[in-house]
Amino acid sequence: MTEISNMIRLMVVDDEVDLEPLILQKFRRQIRNGEYAFVFAHNGLEALTKLIEYPDISIVLSDINMPEMDGLTLLLKLKELKNPMLRTVIVSAYGDMDNIRTAMNRGAFDFLTKPISFDDLEITITKTIEEIRVMQRALMEHDQLVSIQHDLNVAREIQQAILPSVFPPFPERSDFDVFATMIPAKEVGGDFYDFFMIDNDRLGFVIGDVSGKGVPAAIFMAVSRTLIRATGMKGMPADECIAFVNALLCNESVSCMFVTVFYGILDLSTGELEYVNAGHNPPYLIDGNGQISKVEMTGGTILGCFEEFSFVSRKMNILPGHTIFLYTDGVTEAFNAAGQAYEEHRLEKQLLSGNGDLTKLIRLVVEDVSRFSTGISQSDDITMLGITYRG
Repeated sequence: MTEISNMIRLMVVDDEVDLEPLILQKFRRQIRNGEYAFVFAHNGLEALTKLIEYPDISIVLSDINMPEMDGLTLLLKLKELKNPMLRTVIVSAYGDMDNIRTAMNRGAFDFLTKPISFDDLEITITKTIEEIRVMQRALMEHDQLVSIQHDLNVAREIQQAILPSVFPPFPERSDFDVFATMIPAKEVGGDFYDFFMIDNDRLGFVIGDVSGKGVPAAIFMAVSRTLIRATGMKGMPADECIAFVNALLCNESVSCMFVTVFYGILDLSTGELEYVNAGHNPPYLIDGNGQISKVEMTGGTILGCFEEFSFVSRKMNILPGHTIFLYTDGVTEAFNAAGQAYEEHRLEKQLLSGNGDLTKLIRLVVEDVSRFSTGISQSDDITMLGITYRG
């Protein structure tokens, strides 16, 4: 990563040997305080050698007329180095505007005229250092952004890895189908889904939407998903599971973060579904004829805010061939160029057009939302989970 050094190394390139002691005398205080360090060369070739020896040289003060390699040729060679930290100040005779113009066109940062005024030299060096500091800070911030982006990319990979992504997840089972997708609005998201076998007959499943976005939401999402899975796999009823998780989240919640959740337990031997809706969008039930209805709410509230809240579960029967479709509000609150939201009626239209294939249905909704919001940046995570009970 780029670091800002307190010491500036300057190279003076001039064939007048008497200039060296004058420079050292003029800037003796800065040299003694460790602010400046000077390197001297007597022509362009020697200057290039010094740059190899001292790669931290930031300012080159070069005469134009020198033997072996003049200052204008040196400028061309310095440009080839592509060093964004290197600044060159050219020195020429007063009135030598043609060479000065050529030097500026070749990348010189500034110029001085002979005979050199040491007061002007000090002002020019100070101005050049300020420019270098600005560039150093810009490069350092760029490096930090690159590092942050790398970390976010890794976080995205980790987050995607903790969500089930292999479908079908239980190929040996023929009594249900499941498919899900999560498309984060940023590098990392706050939505999640999960499903797991509690025992041979019961399937636990959940979808959630954490408040906020970015890294804080992603961390809270990972914690929420892990707690629900770990608690749910103990086999306790849905209301007790959500109440227990809520108490834990209330104790650990920071920055007023919360999560909406729908958690269900499907008995694969009977088709009975026990569920709790904790402030989440009500899922849709799609029957065998393609007709849809909303799953009743349970009066629950968001998790992570109200520790003493009593959650109540509901039960319903799902017949073979029925599908429960869960989603987050990133679907219905996707916007188009006219500022219109996708809304539930467009989602319902797609659900009604499904042909019974769960994977195709969810991909159909994803494609329709994408078409609807063409040209508009995704503002929220888009997550869907579907389960078809086969019996």
